[in-house]
Amino acid sequence: MMPNNSDPFEYIDENTKLLPEHEIRLPKMYRVIIHNDHYTTMDFVVEVLVSIFHKPAAEATMLMMDVHKKGRGIVGAYTLDIALTKIAQVHSLAKQRGFPLKCSYEEA
Repeated sequence: MMPNNSDPFEYIDENTKLLPEHEIRLPKMYRVIIHNDHYTTMDFVVEVLVSIFHKPAAEATMLMMDVHKKGRGIVGAYTLDIALTKIAQVHSLAKQRGFPLKCSYEEA
């Protein structure tokens, strides 16, 4: 019997096998990408970046211009469930407003 407040490994002999510690891994991250089109207004893209991705207005404007010039831009990296939720929110809001704005994701 093991006395109270003692080291629990004190009574383990060389024939006792300890279970390996479980490895704790961080979840995979996914980049959310917003795509340029010729119909969605710049103001709406900035609104999406501010309201859904919580970007400050100045950063959202710079990111929108980057998307406009390069055709796409990374708006953030999230776990898969959060990335998919944000993409669905963008598509839903764009549809409500009549814009074809699209987002996608890729593994980071």
